[in-house]
Amino acid sequence: MSHYRIPLFLLFVFFSQELSAQGIDRVLEFLTVHPNKRAVERDSSLYPAKIIFTPVVTYTPETSLGIGVGVKTLFKMRGSGSETRTSNMPLTVQYTIQNKYLFFSGFEVFTPQEKYMLTGNIRVQSFPSLYFDVGPDTPKSNEERFDYSQVLIEPILLRNLFTKYLFFGGGIRFNHVTRVDVEPGGILDASDRSGAKGFTSSGLQLAIIYDSRDNILNATEGMFASLTHGFYGSYLGGTQNFQLTRLDVRYFWQPLKKPSSILGLHFISQFSYGDVPLLELGRLGGHQIMRGHFSGRYTDRHLIATQVEWRQRLSPRWGAVAFAGMGSVAPSIDQFAFKTIRPSVGLGVRFVIDKKENLNLRLDFGAGNEKINYYFKVAESF
Repeated sequence: MSHYRIPLFLLFVFFSQELSAQGIDRVLEFLTVHPNKRAVERDSSLYPAKIIFTPVVTYTPETSLGIGVGVKTLFKMRGSGSETRTSNMPLTVQYTIQNKYLFFSGFEVFTPQEKYMLTGNIRVQSFPSLYFDVGPDTPKSNEERFDYSQVLIEPILLRNLFTKYLFFGGGIRFNHVTRVDVEPGGILDASDRSGAKGFTSSGLQLAIIYDSRDNILNATEGMFASLTHGFYGSYLGGTQNFQLTRLDVRYFWQPLKKPSSILGLHFISQFSYGDVPLLELGRLGGHQIMRGHFSGRYTDRHLIATQVEWRQRLSPRWGAVAFAGMGSVAPSIDQFAFKTIRPSVGLGVRFVIDKKENLNLRLDFGAGNEKINYYFKVAESF
């Protein structure tokens, strides 16, 4: 599935090189709202919260023309000082002329002194996807489209334990997939896979997170490691009984001892057990890892993927990245094979929209083993 994302703001910046730095700052300020500006003027100890808007026009062959807006909310709770990192609450809203829509928010919120962390995702969407069947070596000729509606709610509350940066807690996860519309007579239409025509996952998650990154939005050093294990079943309103284990590890450092040159490593894995619904299986690809592969191009019970990314600041506003990754899926852990490892390489451009938080717009071009895709987003891929 080819993706054409034409962000209005990015086009404006790319084709307006003659703008002065002051002119760019005025444009960025126009797209930024300061909700507690008056309170900060009265109390300088408060963090100046920001809501940054990025209007976007999108087009894909599946959804046709769409319009949307990306919103990034940055804030700190009252009583938070420099020891508390900035909370991040993004929001993406898109709507297409084919009546498809997406509402998504992934958030990380810290209480003062980082005693507690609230993290998770909220997604409400009716969007198309592609299906290639399940397995580590499915042919591209299998490609077929299907549509579905989804409501995903996944909040996790964690408390700081023993030492700085270490958090432990849990939460709920509710994933409701309905109105699955498949190609008549296609592979998915004939499939008897669990949850292929819709399902509800409802369960409890345990989580442990270590997060020493100096900046949640764009780290220059530090480590993030998240391990979650979820228990899903009919006793909580679900339609299938299964378990999911996810591991996400990210590490950042400055090989040249300069904050303008960053090397990032990223590793993810997912292991599933029991009667796992189709869309809960490991899905290789997407805009975060294995860029260049459509999300779900390879799907199976277990997934392992890794990537490395070099981030180079070229000027106060502009930067560039180069990345490479590899990953695979398998029906069982002992069936991971060298021949089914998929590559991913690419280049990207960065533009700083908030110097204080080091928040970037990113445009990435990623190549998999079949095609090149490109992605426009606010904030880094990991």
